[in-house]
Amino acid sequence: MSSSPRKSKVYEARRLAQGQSIAIDGRGGDPSWQSAHVLTDFTFPWTKLTPPVTEFRALWNEQHMYFRYDVTDEDVVLGAGADAMGKVIGSDRAEIFFSTGPDLNPYYGIEIDPRGEVLDYQATYHRQMNWAWSCDGLVAETSLRDFGYIVEGLIPISTFRKLDCLHQDEAGYYLLAGLYRAEFSHNTTGGPVIEDWMSWVDPQVASPDFHVPTSFGMIRLLR
Repeated sequence: MSSSPRKSKVYEARRLAQGQSIAIDGRGGDPSWQSAHVLTDFTFPWTKLTPPVTEFRALWNEQHMYFRYDVTDEDVVLGAGADAMGKVIGSDRAEIFFSTGPDLNPYYGIEIDPRGEVLDYQATYHRQMNWAWSCDGLVAETSLRDFGYIVEGLIPISTFRKLDCLHQDEAGYYLLAGLYRAEFSHNTTGGPVIEDWMSWVDPQVASPDFHVPTSFGMIRLLR
């Protein structure tokens, strides 16, 4: 297991009480979510637009890490592809990446659109994609709301261990993770869908790209 990265942005995922779990239904109504730290630190690194509100929450227990996005979106775009990849790539979506180390060799991506379509993959830096990979034990549910959409999910802790993505240092367990949002909008002139990109960590690269080490922070699993 690797040591902690330096100067990393950190999200603290609180631990659920003994025996407590979260029912994943895509609605965000489980009362356990009330104990989660709410992260709203998402920006448009590549435009000067005012970012719509994006809230991220995570909690964990010995069995699972639970995550949730509450996405404010007045213009939800849903792609019309023939398969999950085509649908997700053409849609608004919430994304979470996690990595075996800061060099992203390998790392894993999970992208979930407002309908609950999932695109998950393994990759190595830079953008060497294995589309055949799927996240063992992933559960994802969503709901469309008047204000946008909600994405809820869980990933087994055993999956992080198996993939060598559950790191440990003197403070405990953590994940090297990227938290992102694809914010698309319909073109009022009838042209192609307008694609904008939001990230928790500003990657500090010139062109939109989440698939770089500088876009990752840390999810600390609090004891």
